[in-house]
Amino acid sequence: MNTINTIRNPGRLSTVETNKVLRNTYTLLSMTLVFSAITAGGAMALNLPHPGLLLTLVGYLGLLFLTTKYRDSGMGITFVFALTGFMGYTLGPILNSYMALTNGGQIVMTAMGGTGAIFLGLSGYALVSRKDFSFMGGFLIAGILVAFMAGLGAMIFEMPGLSLAVSSMFILLMAGLILYETSNIIHGGETNYIMATVALYVSIFNLFTSLLHLLGFMSAEE
Repeated sequence: MNTINTIRNPGRLSTVETNKVLRNTYTLLSMTLVFSAITAGGAMALNLPHPGLLLTLVGYLGLLFLTTKYRDSGMGITFVFALTGFMGYTLGPILNSYMALTNGGQIVMTAMGGTGAIFLGLSGYALVSRKDFSFMGGFLIAGILVAFMAGLGAMIFEMPGLSLAVSSMFILLMAGLILYETSNIIHGGETNYIMATVALYVSIFNLFTSLLHLLGFMSAEE
């Protein structure tokens, strides 16, 4: 039966192969999230400074390039952990700044809970409904580029209102990316669990930091 399905859908994975990619993706994603949390905790405990926007971008893009280059080998796993560990380190100083607020602990925990609920809810919906969200690909790429450029503008010109709008955009875009990537795995569009892990990790990371920003602003307004 799987052979017939593969022939009818050239380039698509069989059900067994798709389930294997899903299992490997969520296993690796869980491990990288734990590792990222450990590096974030270490950065918080040592009160390490944030590396800054430029170094963060260089480190992220460099490690992403290496991960992509070695995605079909064991080195790809090493670079996935290097990438997510680095992102965890950049998160540490951000969390420390929120923890310094009066209700900082509540803000962080609320953002964490909201991120988990959104990810599990959207992933579960994509898995159960098995709908094809591939049509969202072009919109997500364009939206992320626009949001990124707007975020840079908000940072350079110190525009808090635009910064909040960008955070709201990223929440919607990352929610869409979770649906898109999960659907992509289910329908055989993504066959490499290392790259699937990176896409989902980036979605979770940006979703969490965007929620932090919005919750922190609302708390300050009160």
